Amino acid sequence: MSDFESANINESSDFEEPLTRDVASPEEARGEETLRPAKLDEFIGQQTEKDNLRVFIEATRQRGEALDHVLLHGPPGLGKTTLAHIIANELEVPIKSTAGPTLEQPGDLAAVLTNIESRSVLFIDEIHRLSHVVEEFLYPAMEDKKIDITIGEGPSARAVSLDLNEFTLVGATTRAGLLTEPLRSRFGVHTRLRFYEEPEMRRIIRRSSKILDIEIKEEGVDEIARRSRGTPRIANRLLRRVRDFAEVEGDGLIDNDIAQHALERLAVDQQGLKRMDREILSTIINHFDGGPVGIKTLATAVGEEAGTIEELHEPFLIQSGYLKRTTRGRVTTRRAREHLGIKTEDSGPSQPGERSLFDE
Repeated sequence: MSDFESANINESSDFEEPLTRDVASPEEARGEETLRPAKLDEFIGQQTEKDNLRVFIEATRQRGEALDHVLLHGPPGLGKTTLAHIIANELEVPIKSTAGPTLEQPGDLAAVLTNIESRSVLFIDEIHRLSHVVEEFLYPAMEDKKIDITIGEGPSARAVSLDLNEFTLVGATTRAGLLTEPLRSRFGVHTRLRFYEEPEMRRIIRRSSKILDIEIKEEGVDEIARRSRGTPRIANRLLRRVRDFAEVEGDGLIDNDIAQHALERLAVDQQGLKRMDREILSTIINHFDGGPVGIKTLATAVGEEAGTIEELHEPFLIQSGYLKRTTRGRVTTRRAREHLGIKTEDSGPSQPGERSLFDE
């Protein structure tokens, strides 16, 4: 591990939150809109999922029907919102977007559903955050294209059933496990997005740099791709921030030197780990003998929300082989100790009950 990485294990960074959060700022949202591909052929990566969606969309168009409801799930920043818009574009229908937390009452959802055009797409982001009462209201809309609303109050109140236009619900979630089984089972198409491979990340960065008119050498592309955690959203954010350093502290060209300099200033190490990632790993190793440790105890130890650790940090750490989730808690791996430069004795074979949850 480099001196930079060792020195920054306990270092705070002003860039930590913007580079890892799930919700983009208004400026970033505008930037993402500019970079967002409009068709499946323009979407890089997720080849199997793309091919399957292409078949479902074409079959739907040939039958002249609305596409079955689609559930998109996976870690933040992998392209769920982009795919929702691509589905609408490929179907050549309008898309209406909302989010689970904004649909607080059945009336909020009714207002959306009663104004939706025939065969169009309704995109609900963070669908796992729908309230129970709104979710129950959604079931007949998904299955029977009907909703029941109550008119009036008290003894004079009466229920009225309203027919809806055919529509396709596209739900996106980073926490598929939080969806209730009745809601999950009503989606005909389930698409899980995975982290991107490095060659795919390089293609994404080249495409974004061309759209943003950023001059970048191949070595600069490689450096940013390597540290982007297999996540296009992070890659595009890092690209814009490295461009800032290139323009202010360089000659505007992103080469290997300016890319390394900028990314070290942003506290992103060679493997894409940020300060909080390293702090999570080092805390488990130094304070809990490598684990196992429960998520609530770990969250208290590092001063972060348990949900944030589970949503934003754990998926990449587990996928990259730095962390394991077992039935007894979180456990670091030998690779994590080697990456942090921490020499500890091998923990030996797993103890009873330390079977990985991801092996089930």
